[in-house]
Amino acid sequence: MAPQLYSIGAILLSTAFLLLGNGLIGTLTPVRAHLEGFSNMAVGAMGSFYYLGFVVGCFVGPRLLARVGHIRTFAVAAALTAATVLLQPIFTQPAMWFADRAAFGFLAASVYMAIESWLNDCATNETRGRILSAYVIVNLGCLTLGQWLLLAAPPMGYQLFSLAAVLYIFCVVPMGLTRLPQPAPQPRPVLRVMRLARMAPVGMAGIITVGLANAAFWTLAPVYAQSLGFSTFGVALFMSAFIVGGTAIQFPLGRFSDRLDRRWIIAGVCAAASVGGVALAFLGRVSADHPYLLYPLALFFGAAMLPLYSLSIAHANDRLVRSEFIEASATLLLVNALASIVGPSLAAFIIARSSMPALFFYTAAVHLSMTVFTVVRITIVRAAPDETHDHFVVVPQQASPSALELDPRAHEEQAA
Repeated sequence: MAPQLYSIGAILLSTAFLLLGNGLIGTLTPVRAHLEGFSNMAVGAMGSFYYLGFVVGCFVGPRLLARVGHIRTFAVAAALTAATVLLQPIFTQPAMWFADRAAFGFLAASVYMAIESWLNDCATNETRGRILSAYVIVNLGCLTLGQWLLLAAPPMGYQLFSLAAVLYIFCVVPMGLTRLPQPAPQPRPVLRVMRLARMAPVGMAGIITVGLANAAFWTLAPVYAQSLGFSTFGVALFMSAFIVGGTAIQFPLGRFSDRLDRRWIIAGVCAAASVGGVALAFLGRVSADHPYLLYPLALFFGAAMLPLYSLSIAHANDRLVRSEFIEASATLLLVNALASIVGPSLAAFIIARSSMPALFFYTAAVHLSMTVFTVVRITIVRAAPDETHDHFVVVPQQASPSALELDPRAHEEQAA
């Protein structure tokens, strides 16, 4: 048992370095782009290129793992990730950053796939839930801490990019030194989008909502904060409040959703996210002199937005048999990634036609549409039978298909 615990610790330590770097570079990139004079359309396009690369990586990654193994795939992808980050302050033209972010997304998918499939290989039916919880905690915790690395140096220099590159290089060390045998390649699940849309339309719509709204927020919210005159400290605090809000609410909200028709919880969080978006848009116009008013609102906004991904997956599984869990979750992950390609560019287009606060009018409209759709479905379709009502599990949104095997719900039928 000791070697297994050691290997899991090593993998989680690699994950911590990786997510610290992602937390830093994910906010630094739009902040630096804004300072370099990139248009909002260009910043939105960078987000879309990232998710485009991520989708391609999800398809190519399994072939790399099967061909050269997990350690080599992880080490090469992490090293190239560091290289893409180091290139950003050297070539500061939008076209170069589009290509750079697409490459970063492709490599991120490969890195996530290696980490998550290795964690799954270490898990048993008894430990799977605890390992997934530890992974989610490391994921969200380090993503939050990564925001505060913005304070280490001025964003217009090269130092923060170098710091992110160092973190990506450090993440290779624990994984590279593990003595655990590499996992065997996993078969890829069949993806049947239309069938799942017919079986669980609210779950599918929720995943699309997450892609359209959350991807736009991650890409453009730092620019929104900058447009209000926030310092680097203020940007870091604004983004951290959003993540903390979503992290704190997910476990209690998810457990509560197990006790009733989960669609009411989905409608509730979407309605709250719509209200929060409108409030951020209006308050952003009048609170330039009082930015502290936006921090608790960002906390509330994160609490409303971030649980929707896990809630949508849980609802979809309420409508399916357990044997279809992996297929359904993989399909939802792909749909979310495709919607995430559209979200940042669509939001940037709306901002270009209006003003920066329109970002949150956009997210409010997306969430309001989801609220109305969910309420309509509740009125015309009965809730899922109690015997198929699954329990809630927090699932990281930024994950590869390999993370699905970590979810204990995928193995409960086999254990029974």
